[in-house]
Amino acid sequence: MKQSASWRDLLDHQHGVIARWQIAQPGRRPLPVENQLRSGRWQPLCRGVYAAFTGPPPRTAVLWGAVLRAGPGAVLSHHSAAELDRLIDQPADAIHVTISSARRVSMGPSRSGRLPAIVIHHSDRIEQTRHPSRTPPRTRIEETVVDLTQAAVSLDEAISWVIRAYSRRLTTPALLRGALAARPQARWRADLAEALADAAVGIHSRLEGRYVHRVERPHGLPRATRQALSRAGMRTRYLDNLYREFGVAVELDGQAAHPAEARWRDIHRDNASAAIGIITLRYSWADVAMDACRVAAEIAHVLGERGWPGRLRPCAPSCTAVCS
Repeated sequence: MKQSASWRDLLDHQHGVIARWQIAQPGRRPLPVENQLRSGRWQPLCRGVYAAFTGPPPRTAVLWGAVLRAGPGAVLSHHSAAELDRLIDQPADAIHVTISSARRVSMGPSRSGRLPAIVIHHSDRIEQTRHPSRTPPRTRIEETVVDLTQAAVSLDEAISWVIRAYSRRLTTPALLRGALAARPQARWRADLAEALADAAVGIHSRLEGRYVHRVERPHGLPRATRQALSRAGMRTRYLDNLYREFGVAVELDGQAAHPAEARWRDIHRDNASAAIGIITLRYSWADVAMDACRVAAEIAHVLGERGWPGRLRPCAPSCTAVCS
């Protein structure tokens, strides 16, 4: 079949995938889809969506198939948009698509078995959340992150999406704040806003956030520089928390298991810091989450030995931190 240039362009743009509703648009030259299917040159991906090639469809074609199956104006969202924008490293089991709240679409199973399950979400802000140029059509990364925080099963999971997006340099706290502000009914608004404020000052993990909110601030410790650049000889590294004036670094290890290679790397970093006069204190998730007062007391003692004039304060009437 000789296709018009417009169909060739459309198939090229959509990674070889096309929907019947696109073919049926007024003013477009008819395409004998059934002839292409009978000849084996095309294959169905799901009801009303076809691939103009043979063999297993690549991942991008699968995502195009899902968003086209949902109809005009649909966008990939949640985990599927996160996959495209490198917020997650592995595809989710289902493909997530958002459509206008004014529309309804019935998503039956893929008879050809070429597409996984498609989960439909509805939004009354779809035009504001759609990325203006990226393909396949998807939500803006800030909107994707907020979508994922609202689908999270816990506050910790929700905050982890915010931190991951910022630490991977996919967006900025300001853009995330704008996306969150557009959703007045969002769960955990205050906690997410606090996580965004933390991200703006360099807190790149949930453990670092817990250190600030459970150890440093409530016990009156001085404010550390987050992700502080440190150079020793020809080597450059970043320290989780550096009290530069006093030559004290606090490193946080969130790994449940610490492989030997990573342990030796930490030792080498600590040794390099010691060579330029920086003492390194290292704590685990359990230390920060379950024994924050002891951690604060240890850090206050070392800071005091190095010239900090402040005093450790109790975080609560039951605080077990003791000033030396």
